[in-house]
Amino acid sequence: MRKLLALLLMVLAQPAWAQSPTPGTVLDAAVNQVIRPAMAEFKRSASGLESAMGGLCVLPSVDTLAVAHRQFEQAALAYGGIEFIRIGPLMEENRVDRLLFFPDRKGIGLRQVQAILAEKDATASSVTSLREKSVAAQGFGALEFVLYGTGAEELSTVEGQFRCRYGQAIAANVSSIADELAMGWYRYDGVAAHLTRPDPSYADYRTPIEALEQIVGLVSHGIEGTRDARIKPFIANGDAAAKPKQALFWRSGLTMAMIEANVEGMRRLIEVSGIAREVEEKDKALDNSIAFEFSNAQRAIDLVTLPVEQAVADEKQAHALDYLVLVTGSLQNQIGEQLSAALGLSVGFSSLDGD
Repeated sequence: MRKLLALLLMVLAQPAWAQSPTPGTVLDAAVNQVIRPAMAEFKRSASGLESAMGGLCVLPSVDTLAVAHRQFEQAALAYGGIEFIRIGPLMEENRVDRLLFFPDRKGIGLRQVQAILAEKDATASSVTSLREKSVAAQGFGALEFVLYGTGAEELSTVEGQFRCRYGQAIAANVSSIADELAMGWYRYDGVAAHLTRPDPSYADYRTPIEALEQIVGLVSHGIEGTRDARIKPFIANGDAAAKPKQALFWRSGLTMAMIEANVEGMRRLIEVSGIAREVEEKDKALDNSIAFEFSNAQRAIDLVTLPVEQAVADEKQAHALDYLVLVTGSLQNQIGEQLSAALGLSVGFSSLDGD
């Protein structure tokens, strides 16, 4: 009887969610319903981009260039939806920077890409040798300049053969990395297994608490990164004028679409995993509050319809961008602090700290 009483006291001393399998349900949903399908979608769209660039090089024309543009958009936005999942395969082998070297505050990557094109550097037209070059020359940023930068019109003619072969090598590199990401999330005893079934013997996720902290941290830090690295650098701030050419993908007109993809990927992880619903009764309103702020962020994004150079000069759209900064700040607080506290978690410092 004494042993039974001691056991009951131990159970009652645990956090409310520890009395049920809900942490496992949340983690399974996060991995199997959100992360893995998103990685598979990136793999599919990156393969389409590689095929489109191959078709453009074989038969350069206005039509095949338009197909390449569409496939670039699809692949870039698919990456935007997983860019915040900075654990496991994405953090290995420098894949984050190899896929998208940004911000490039000193224009190093741009100069490297321009030099490759000007010199017709043959080593950049082979995916094997391209991988040995600077990360700034082998990902989406470089490919955007190839497809939309100065001189990109030559891609629709035979005069653009080298430029196209370089772009094809970049697309093949992106596709190869996308394959590695998808395979990494299905690897036996890999990050997915550790995240969904934490174990004291693992070096990464020893307990459900650590795994849940990772999920919440991914979104909290991801929201911060979107705000501080994707929005704030190009909008006006006090006496400082707007700098639209510091925006990601301003040449292709995908600046706001990429921000939307970032935000939607994070919204989906919170919503589908149900993590904000696994709180005590006193915190139940938090789920709706987070959903409401995500909808506010989407409304602000929808208001920015002009190219970014014009949007920052338009009063209504500039205000929408300012509001988006406020909303993402609110989301970071709700997720990184309020949700974390409601779940008894410690999210920790942002990956941006010290930058």
